[in-house]
Order: sequence, then structure tokens, then C-alpha cells
Amino acid sequence: MSQAAALAQRLQEVILDGTWIANTNFKKELNTTSLAQVSIPIRSYNTVEVLAQHIHYYIAGVKQVFLRGELSISDRFSFDFEPLQSDQEWQNFLALFWKNTEELIALIQPLSDAQLDAIFVKEAYGTYKRNIEALIEHSYYHLGQIVLLLKTEAST
Repeated sequence: MSQAAALAQRLQEVILDGTWIANTNFKKELNTTSLAQVSIPIRSYNTVEVLAQHIHYYIAGVKQVFLRGELSISDRFSFDFEPLQSDQEWQNFLALFWKNTEELIALIQPLSDAQLDAIFVKEAYGTYKRNIEALIEHSYYHLGQIVLLLKTEAST
């Protein structure tokens, strides 16, 4: 398996269908939730809704780099989302999250090793490989938070 195919598979696992690392994934955790469940504030923590939007923000932003060569997202805005207003909006968001992830996976899979080692937008950001790996690791970090928040909410 190529490096790119392995990275694409890891992104697919954490977001869409894997269980090897965390025994779960975003889609498994979120697909059967309602907006009421994911928007419950627990202490001063980010809600599940915000964490899911946060990860999608990065997936959509990295996808745009692949498609247009420019980075239009910024860390300082990565938690700035208007609250969703209905279960339909939540389901629409999830559908977009899964779709953008699938599209990014398809863009990663065919990359050569040279493309993975190329500069991602500008030198300060490192390589494509480094950014894809960071996206995967960042996703697992927040997946763990989501699992804990959903368990905390269910136990109250």
C-alpha cells in the first residue's frame, strides 16, 4: 500500500468507518444523535456539535487546498460557528461532513510520495504528509472528547 493510500485509509477510519484505533469513529458516534443531544453544554467544555463542526472545518479547508491550492481557513476561526437550529440542520451538516471527508480521501489516495513531501501552501506549514497526519491525529483527539461528552450527557 502506498503512503498516500495508507493516510487516506486512516482518515476514513477515524471519520467514517474504522474501529481499529479508538473502537469507534465520528460517523458511528454522531449518526444517531439529535441536535438536542449534541448541543448540551457540559461545564465550560465545547459541545459535541461544536467539536464536530471544528473537525469538519479543517477537513473542508484542507480539501480546498487540494482543489484550489489556497488555504482559506484560520485556526482563530476554527470554533466560530452559529448554533444549528434544528435536527434537519444537524443532519444536513453531518451529510456534508461525510461527503467532504469522502472527497478529501479521494484526493489523498492518488498522491505520489513526492506530492506528499511537497510544501503545503507555504513552507511554515510543512508538507502535505505532515498536514494530513495532523488532521488525522487532531480528529482522534476530538473524537475522544466527543465520546466522553456523549457518555457524560447520557449518564445525567
